[in-house]
Amino acid sequence: MLRNIFSNSYAKVREINDKYRTPGIEMSGGVKLALFALRLYLICLIGLSFYKFVTLLK
Repeated sequence: MLRNIFSNSYAKVREINDKYRTPGIEMSGGVKLALFALRLYLICLIGLSFYKFVTLLK
């Protein structure tokens, strides 16, 4: 019974993942560049936050 519920849920998740595997819109080079810059900015913010946390522990 419980195994059947999880199996059905897993199948639904796989179906949704297969449906949205490829993006439905096409991005220009500028958009890709902006998203990459935002990703780098986020990584820098996380790194700075981690550094601040570590220095506060000392």
